[in-house]
Amino acid sequence: MTVDQILTLFVLAAVVAALIWDKIRADVVALSGAAVLLITGAVRPIDIQGAFASPAIVALASLFVIAYALELSGLLDRAITLAVRMCRRWGNAGIWLLLTMIGGVSCFLNSTPIVVLGAPVVRDVARALKLSPQRYLLPLSYIAVLTGCCTLVGTSTNLLVDDMARIAGQPRFGIFEITPVGLPMALVGGLYLFLVSGRLFGRDDGVREVKRGVPTIAEPLIESGQVGDAQLFAERRPLAPLKAAVALVTFAGAIALAAFNVVPIAASAFTGAVLLILLRVISADEAYSGLKPEILVLIAGMVVIGIGMEQSGLANTASRLLIGSVDGLSPLAVLCLLYLITMVTTELLSNATVAVLMTPIAVALAQSLGVSPRPFLVAVMMAGSAAFATPFGYQTNVIVYQMGGYRYLDFVRVGLPLNLITFVVAVTAIHTFFPF
Repeated sequence: MTVDQILTLFVLAAVVAALIWDKIRADVVALSGAAVLLITGAVRPIDIQGAFASPAIVALASLFVIAYALELSGLLDRAITLAVRMCRRWGNAGIWLLLTMIGGVSCFLNSTPIVVLGAPVVRDVARALKLSPQRYLLPLSYIAVLTGCCTLVGTSTNLLVDDMARIAGQPRFGIFEITPVGLPMALVGGLYLFLVSGRLFGRDDGVREVKRGVPTIAEPLIESGQVGDAQLFAERRPLAPLKAAVALVTFAGAIALAAFNVVPIAASAFTGAVLLILLRVISADEAYSGLKPEILVLIAGMVVIGIGMEQSGLANTASRLLIGSVDGLSPLAVLCLLYLITMVTTELLSNATVAVLMTPIAVALAQSLGVSPRPFLVAVMMAGSAAFATPFGYQTNVIVYQMGGYRYLDFVRVGLPLNLITFVVAVTAIHTFFPF
């Protein structure tokens, strides 16, 4: 191994260890790793600049601003008010329809503020109907995660994998290119949750009591910098019809331009965010407040580490070792193995870390087999978000974990089968729609 490879491996190991230790904010950990690589010359200053200006960062930041404009306009609160009326009229069916609607929104907007807004509504409506909130809060989190897999912009994991694949010389993904895989996962996963949640959490007697009020985020997760302050999303806002209409049209326009390949999502979302500021739908100060810099910095720092792995040859070395261990296996078997490794890893580490680690390996595996990297990249996208077996695998899990008064093993007994079900569905859909 070269000096740069040894240094990059040391930085990567230190970053992973610090993330598992979880005593230092994840964005600070990622920046520290990037700083070490920069000062030692393992990456160049231009690489740092490229990471912070990467299309994934631009797209995600712009979508955060647009989503915040939708929230400030009162549109989300108005939608929640209408949903409450529907649930009170239709009972259990209404709550499941509400969960479906929230999932539809999570296809295009960050799932964390959506769940923070929706979770107390679901809880209070369930209580009013004398139903167990636990029956719905865990499915709420899982559905938001599953539907986020349906589009390129549904989760930061997808955008980051797309960006890392571009660095590795692969063409960019279309905004709905992964929908044929994500949609079956969401539908089958949703059906599973509908069937099992009533059996596991349907009893209304002896429900574990939890505190009322605004959902809180576990302190370690705040330190990790993956969520931000839930209080920012808890304030109820009056509806401003004109601002809401402009924000909604701008959001739809940004998605449509990207969907029809007129411009990349980074360009359309950035233009939409600036347009909302110029039209005074959202002020510049409010736009900065909605940026969630802790998430953006975490992703940028991990991109720098990924670039270091690529340039030093460490990614190729790791890929060769993995390739040697799968020698003789079919591409489908290797795809299954990659999915399972990514799925297990994402239960322990942040999605950004998993995307940076697994994307170059996915490309190298495909190239070694002489097949298209596309199905392997989609597998990393899906498995990188499929964190269902622990309450800390995804930030929305933590929100409902506290609010619903769940036990750790509740996530294992509901989430582990969901992991296996989505694994089968994802691999089948990938093999069907993304041939080798």
